[in-house]
This record gives sequence, C-alpha cells and structure tokens, in this order.
Amino acid sequence: MAHIPVEAHLPGITGLLEYRKDTAQPIRELTQILLRGPSTLTEGERELIATVVSNGNKCKFCTAAHTAAADLYLGDKETCEMVKTDISSAPVSEKMKALLVIADKVREGGKLVTTAHIENAKAEGATDLEIHDTVLIAALFCLYNKYVDGLDTALPDDAGYFDVLAGRLINNGYMRLPQGYDHLKKT
Repeated sequence: MAHIPVEAHLPGITGLLEYRKDTAQPIRELTQILLRGPSTLTEGERELIATVVSNGNKCKFCTAAHTAAADLYLGDKETCEMVKTDISSAPVSEKMKALLVIADKVREGGKLVTTAHIENAKAEGATDLEIHDTVLIAALFCLYNKYVDGLDTALPDDAGYFDVLAGRLINNGYMRLPQGYDHLKKT
C-alpha cells in the first residue's frame, strides 16, 4: 500500500500523477518532449535509456514499464535484457552503448560522467544534443524512480498490465489520456 492514498486501479507512477495533476502536467510534458518528440535517437533507444536508469535504481515498476515499451519499439525482448545486464555486449550500436554508459553514470551521480565518457560518445557519432538529452532523460528517470519508490506505490496484480501500459505509451505518449483513467477500474 502506498504511503499516501492513491487510486487502487492506478499502480505505479500513474496513481501519483493523478493524485496531483498540477505537478504532473509539466513532468508529463517534459517526458513527452524527451521520449516522443523529434530526435535523432529513436523512441526505442530513448526507452532503453529509461530502462537502464530504472533498472539500475531498482525501481521495479519503471523498469517493467519501460522494458515493455522498449521491447515493443525494438521488436524483441532480448535487447533490453542484455542492456540491463551488460551494456557492452548488448545488440545496440556503439554510439548507443556509449550513451547508455553516460545514462548509467548520471544515475549513479552526475559528477561521475567524465570527459572521457563524453569524448567516447562523440567518437562513436553522438551529437551534443543526443548527449544532452541522454543526461536529461537519465536525470528525469531518477526523479520518477525516486517518486514511485519514495511513496511506495503498488505494482499491478497482473504482470500483463505492463504490456497494456506499453501499448498506451506507444500509442498515446506520456500525456494524460483525455478521458482520464476511470475506464481501468475493475467492475
């Protein structure tokens, strides 16, 4: 049970975002821009950044949600699993590996990102904007992970929830559904 009263049919971050819609709105907008807006990084690559950070922070809800979304975008379930266990052997580009290392360093502590990490990413073809957005996505997901776990939100009863959530994230992005979430209540 969460530390504050949230709607039982909205596990994880969704319940918290519904609890305080005024603070949720700017967070949702930033997430929409970073993960779904125009970028030279694909949506799947940006979801991988969210997955690596959430997994490293041991946030079960966010790890499951963003793994499911990345899996759909990438069209396989192996890439995320490999990225979560060993970035260097994952089937992603060398540029993406360098960016994922930066994201993981941000997760550990921003000052752990070194000039060498940045130079390596640039040597692999990363642009300044891609590096910027990787750092910002990683920082944002640290916020989300701490928000979800700091208020001890519930995991869904059914793991299939994450497949449905991933579909919603892909089809509707990160903004609040216009009709809200009452349709998710069990009857």
